[in-house]
Amino acid sequence: MSESIFKKFPRTFWIANTMELFERWAWYGLFAVLALYLTQSTDTGALGFSQTQKGSIMGTVTAILYFLPLFTGALADKFGYKRMLVIAFIILSSGYYLMGQVTSYTTVYFSFLVVALGAAVFKPIISATVAKTTDDTTSSIGFGIFYMMVNIGGFVGPVFSSKLRHIYGWNIVFIMAASAIIVNLILVLLFYKEPDRKENTDSIAASISKSLTNIVLALKDLKLTVFLIIMIGFWTMFNQLFYTLPNFIDQWVNTEVIYNWLKDISPALASAIGTKEGTIAPEMLVNLDAGFIILFQILISTIVMRLKSINAIISGIIVVSFGIGLAFATSNAFYVVLAIFIFAIGEMASSPKFTEYVGKIAPKGKEALYMGTSFLPVAVGNYLAGVFSGPVYQSMSDKLSLLKLELANRGVEIQEISDKFTINDFMKKAADLLHTDQHGLTQMLWDNYHPYNIWIIFSAIGVLTVFLLYLYDKFLLKSK
Repeated sequence: MSESIFKKFPRTFWIANTMELFERWAWYGLFAVLALYLTQSTDTGALGFSQTQKGSIMGTVTAILYFLPLFTGALADKFGYKRMLVIAFIILSSGYYLMGQVTSYTTVYFSFLVVALGAAVFKPIISATVAKTTDDTTSSIGFGIFYMMVNIGGFVGPVFSSKLRHIYGWNIVFIMAASAIIVNLILVLLFYKEPDRKENTDSIAASISKSLTNIVLALKDLKLTVFLIIMIGFWTMFNQLFYTLPNFIDQWVNTEVIYNWLKDISPALASAIGTKEGTIAPEMLVNLDAGFIILFQILISTIVMRLKSINAIISGIIVVSFGIGLAFATSNAFYVVLAIFIFAIGEMASSPKFTEYVGKIAPKGKEALYMGTSFLPVAVGNYLAGVFSGPVYQSMSDKLSLLKLELANRGVEIQEISDKFTINDFMKKAADLLHTDQHGLTQMLWDNYHPYNIWIIFSAIGVLTVFLLYLYDKFLLKSK
């Protein structure tokens, strides 16, 4: 039975899914380590930006990425899927490569914006291709395959970037991402066949105007608008997994204990997963989220399928709130792993139901129109995630900021960080002047300034989201 269904998929379906895998490989291969690349010491090949600068780059640009598909989808309908895919891959590969060649805040911001533009062109085309190469009998399994490819690419990319950066340096991450997109460029040129589509005869301005009109039309539905506004809280909290947790692990969590535990089981396994310094890279821990999803999504979906969509979303966000809170409340690496597992369970329960729910509250015949609005809370949530990951984290939990505060309180002066005196140099000098080592310095700041208290803010965002969803369900939907 299943074999006959697989035979129904045309070649373009499989090419589209392969391109999705490589595009996610490139994106998450970079995004999983981006917070570290932007903020780590320049003597490691990273950029040494502040947490606020990091939050601004990641939050603003990613928000733009999720907002632009509103308009880029219309371009594909007008100029053709294949032509726009070629343009997307040229933009993407150029952007990824350029990011590895520049070092100033402005040029890094611009080059990441180029990546976002390419990704925004790609996103609606690939989803539409899967939709147009499936029918009523193959759609369900077709999109199941598609989301499996998303998760595989999202898991494999960070593994490769983590291992490669520790061997060859940071620049290889950008070369890897650009290379993955070049593979896609070859695939689209040689094997991608334009699916049947209704050609858009409107001008670009008319298409954009129509898209905006459709969104305004959908947002006149109070149920939809209130739900989308509430879900901004979920995406703000959810994105801390990529925006902030890598920095928190890098600065506060001793991952040597996991490396040593793995080494006791198998030295080869510890070497394969860990770094040459005898630690586990932050992105490898964060990437457990994608690994857990690959392993357990079907099981969790089966468990929550009987729940009403809004109840599944609420339950999932409660679990995510607990997971993200635990991840930031401890310096124990094993608890961080447990927290990421809990987070993944909540994500698996809530995220798929989010899209399903938007489709369910849409009036008949307006499903696509309503689904087109689902990116709005994702875009705003990414922007706000950048704010909490930037100035909020910098003031409450950033190790360098807290160290400077401690030195000022003690009247200890150290020269300013510069090209010749890096963040690592500053940390070493501070430890020497305070008569301790790096572990002692970390523990002292942990005990004196409680950087873990940021968990309260992240979990509170989730709890507030759950409370508002409960009120929404009780009073606006008037569920029994």
